[in-house]
Amino acid sequence: MNLTLGQKLIRTKPTDRGAEHTHAPGAGRLGRSIGLFPLTMIGVGATIGTGIFFTMVEAVPKAGPSVILSFMMAAITAGLTALCYAELSFRIPAAGSSYSFAYATVGEFAAFIMAFCLLLEYGLAASATAIGWSDYLNNFLSNAIGWKIPEALRSPMIVSGAHGVELRAGHINLPPILLVVLCGALLIRGTRESATANAIMVLIKLAILVFFVAIAFWGFDIDNFHPFFNGPSSHGPGGLVGVTAAAGTVFFSFIGLDTVATAGEEVRDPTRNVPKAILAALVIVTVFYMLVAVAAIGAQPASMFEGQEAGLSVILQNVTGKAWPALVLSAGAVISVFSVTLVTIYGQTRILYAISRDGLIPKTFQKVHPRTLAPVSNTIIVCIIVGVVAGLVDSSFLWDMVSMGTLTAFMVVSIAVPVMRKKEGVSAVKGFRVPFGPYLVPGLSIAACLYLMYGLSITTYRVFAIWMTVAVLTYFIYGIRNSRLNKVSAAV
Repeated sequence: MNLTLGQKLIRTKPTDRGAEHTHAPGAGRLGRSIGLFPLTMIGVGATIGTGIFFTMVEAVPKAGPSVILSFMMAAITAGLTALCYAELSFRIPAAGSSYSFAYATVGEFAAFIMAFCLLLEYGLAASATAIGWSDYLNNFLSNAIGWKIPEALRSPMIVSGAHGVELRAGHINLPPILLVVLCGALLIRGTRESATANAIMVLIKLAILVFFVAIAFWGFDIDNFHPFFNGPSSHGPGGLVGVTAAAGTVFFSFIGLDTVATAGEEVRDPTRNVPKAILAALVIVTVFYMLVAVAAIGAQPASMFEGQEAGLSVILQNVTGKAWPALVLSAGAVISVFSVTLVTIYGQTRILYAISRDGLIPKTFQKVHPRTLAPVSNTIIVCIIVGVVAGLVDSSFLWDMVSMGTLTAFMVVSIAVPVMRKKEGVSAVKGFRVPFGPYLVPGLSIAACLYLMYGLSITTYRVFAIWMTVAVLTYFIYGIRNSRLNKVSAAV
């Protein structure tokens, strides 16, 4: 059956669970080895560590002490979207997260564009967190053995200077590259091993953050919250506009919710465990973010955050006047950020796997190793790209781009809920549903995402437009012709 161009753009995949487990000839099958607890830890591991360990340095100068409101704003937006994720993950328990949700509801073209948003989101998030890991590793080595990594080996070649983009010849950020190599090696060994290692690292991370909060509150000074809102500064306007700008910066740290959904095809009893893991991860993340943010602002004036390397370690050192608390926290950060980078790269590879299985990108990305059931070639390619970006580019270029990709993904998921409800109608399978009907919560989620997008920089919009242009060209040059649905319709 020949389809028109318009019909090809809006064709959708079947939403029945059996269809989600069919595989193209030559494709591999991912193994179901993840239970509820390790799945929840994947969500927590992908989230806690990014916003708290790194973006305070970027966000506090924009919002001042009111950065606490920025985290609340981001958490509310993420919470609204988490409910949408929970419903869709019940109905579409597949790898690919919001890409798979979009393909089953709003059509192939929108799903492909969503896939490119996710690739931008996960790829840059992995690079950004790996870069931040370098700062804490250097702080740990300095406190532990009195040695620092040479500047030329822990600073990027491409940086943001006073006059725009600057190139520093002979510089490379080597620690992030080594971290990405370690993550790749672990992921290649298999999903079960990776999930277990991640769960252990997440528990260590939570213990370290409790340790930070307990010590930071010793140095708590209520005067650090005055004035609560920033005035206009070099970072942009103050007041609520500054809060919004900071919220857009920290929002990417809620990427963990999306990561839980990417594991849908490797989870035991996904219709039960994925929604529960998403909501549990949101609660854990929000509580820890708010505790650490309040403790950090209370222990240190907002003006000191700008440009501060390994900020939370420095706060503990200043509060206690001793090096050992900073040493403990830096060691915990080195471990915990490893888990963030690990699960972010994991999410990237599973999205590529899902897109490849649908025929929209080359088959290399869907091949899995027969013994480990891991997509080895896929993982190697992702790690090479993430490692190069992390080793050469300043993280200041990456944060807002990650937020843009995340917010776009969240909006598509919110749109997909009422579309799915209408598509399934009275035949819908019983299970988790977004409360208050199919429109209120998704509508509020979309409005909140648009509000946070408003605070992102014009440069972010320009780069995002270029990336979307690449996505459209890729779809019409390769994807539309090689789509599995295209081949199915041609054979009818």
